[in-house]
Amino acid sequence: MHDRPAAVTALSQAVAAGRRLARRCTREPRALDLLTALACLALMALDVPGLAAADNSLTGVTAALVLTAGAATLLLRRAAPWVPYLVALVLLGWLHELTLAQFALYSLARYRGRLAGSLGVIGYVSFAYVMFNLPGWPVHRGDTLSEFLSLVVPIGALAAGVGVAANRQDLVRALQAQRAETETLQAVQRERARIARDVHDFVGRELTLLSVRSQVLARRAAGGPHADGFEELSETARSAHRMLNEIIVQRDVDGRPTPGLEALPELARRSALAGSPVALHVDAAAHRLSPLRQAAVHRVVQECLTNAAKHAPGEAVEVHVTAREGRLRVRVTNPLPAGEPDAPVAPVSAGTGTAGMGERVWTLGGTFFAGPRGQRYEVEADLPADEPV
Repeated sequence: MHDRPAAVTALSQAVAAGRRLARRCTREPRALDLLTALACLALMALDVPGLAAADNSLTGVTAALVLTAGAATLLLRRAAPWVPYLVALVLLGWLHELTLAQFALYSLARYRGRLAGSLGVIGYVSFAYVMFNLPGWPVHRGDTLSEFLSLVVPIGALAAGVGVAANRQDLVRALQAQRAETETLQAVQRERARIARDVHDFVGRELTLLSVRSQVLARRAAGGPHADGFEELSETARSAHRMLNEIIVQRDVDGRPTPGLEALPELARRSALAGSPVALHVDAAAHRLSPLRQAAVHRVVQECLTNAAKHAPGEAVEVHVTAREGRLRVRVTNPLPAGEPDAPVAPVSAGTGTAGMGERVWTLGGTFFAGPRGQRYEVEADLPADEPV
């Protein structure tokens, strides 16, 4: 009775190890190809005694070497799937070996598509039928035509069919990856447009104030030695503002800039109403930063709260904004959602919003991190507090 829990634990550990190995093989195609070749060789090894006893001039050792060489061609199944297919036909004609043909037809259909898989099945069945009508076809491969058709043909058709299905799944995954990449690029472009809008609004306002102030000083210094200098400064400010308007043309419909730190309490209140309470900590010194810096903080916190409500609903979120020693740091954390022990934990923010936050921070010369740490998901942004020269 005491050994049963230990056996269950050992079984669960073996299953978990198998899952980790499968995930690793999915990420590493070469490892998966090696496992496929080894699996094929293990199945063909069952035929070694029969091959050694048959009248084909092979011994147990040479038969094992031949089958090993044939299985090794599966390492080329992605780049050149026709190679293991042709070798499988050779083994079929020489040793009447069907195992490699199954793996080769699957690989051909998966990595070259339905047409190649169909042609492969036709060639395989035709070649096997010719060998069936020649002397020496083994009885265990089908003594009569009906037995041959019920054994050899389904083997090839089923293997190719599974390969075609896997090929379609590969195409779907590739399309999804391409779509995700496109959405990420679009998010980056939208974030750049928002940054340009904020630059236009904040810098344009300062240029307008500079121009007006220069005009006032020019009037006060009328007739003096510095009057022309103030007029030139005013014209330079107006010219810079015009160039800014011409360069930055992408603006939102409402034309309003991104809010600053004053809007963070409202974000926290809305998040609490949605079920995710927020502990907000903002240094007083951060309120004296430039509008662009404050807009970046608002953007990061807003996206983090949105992702937390979406992926970790009900979990408390902590927001820390500090401005010390010339650095502006934003840190947003929340507990990871509960999941299965062996299942990969879904990140709280893994979509296009993360790319937008990163683009905003990198544009201002900072660093950005988003990902799980321990049992919590963290987003950290670190950027210079002072305006770049």
